[in-house]
Amino acid sequence: MRLPGHGRYAHSAIPQRPTYEWPNGARLAVVVCNNIEAFAYRAGLGSDSTGAAAPQGQRNYAWRDYGNRVGLWNMLEMLDELDIPCAHNVNGAVLDACPEIAPALKARGDEFIGHGRTNAERQDGMWEEDERRLIAESRDAIIRHAGVAPQGWLGPYIAQSAVTLDLLKEEGFSYVMDWPADDQPFWMTTRAGPMLSVPYSIELNDSPALVFRQHSGREFAQMIIDQFDEMLEQSRRRPLVCSVVLHPFIVGQPFRLRPLRDALRHILSHRDRLWLARPGEIARYVASLPRGIVPGSEALP
Repeated sequence: MRLPGHGRYAHSAIPQRPTYEWPNGARLAVVVCNNIEAFAYRAGLGSDSTGAAAPQGQRNYAWRDYGNRVGLWNMLEMLDELDIPCAHNVNGAVLDACPEIAPALKARGDEFIGHGRTNAERQDGMWEEDERRLIAESRDAIIRHAGVAPQGWLGPYIAQSAVTLDLLKEEGFSYVMDWPADDQPFWMTTRAGPMLSVPYSIELNDSPALVFRQHSGREFAQMIIDQFDEMLEQSRRRPLVCSVVLHPFIVGQPFRLRPLRDALRHILSHRDRLWLARPGEIARYVASLPRGIVPGSEALP
């Protein structure tokens, strides 16, 4: 029996790989990724606080808009207080609609990552020409507001078509976070050359945990602590990436922000053993490693 396959990367069991270290001899990289999104009013796709696929109305639109009006600013104050770098997956439309956001992210030195035009749409059902336009418009919005082209991409709803990787490479992107297959980066193939996959958790992620599985803020904070503690122990054997994924309209709510702060403080109590990194920094470091160290690098030019 021959199952359909993607042809983007070969199988690789993590115990069989070469070992390497992150900068300053660290074995565990910790990445905080925040999603800043724009939604259509009473139309398109959207998350809902009840966890169900509710119709789009003023209630769930306003709940999501809380993230851009209040929740994001709560989060940025907390990140400043703790001195934690962050990366932001940004819809192009949110930078146009909320002019305060880009300057605040630039002032922190944070990374802008392409995240589509809006989370009211997905790209996996589009014609190739339309998907290319979506990617280009998302990239160009970040260039206008951040002054630099994004190197990384996370699709709205972590969705891809069969040609997304090819289009991203052709439009100037160098890494993606849409393939949650590993706790280490690995190289993938596209018709235009290699593309790096950087770990991005769909488990340690406030949207599926708090909205769809209806965990509490305290439960999510404990998940972060458990994931971190276990990965810190595992990192004695191999380098790993621990990513914490957030949305301002979810954890930006004060009662959820408080336990999140406690969990991040726990991580920071081990700061001397960690690399607090942004995904782009990880991608650049991995690209500098010798061929044969990272899965898929054997095929690099």
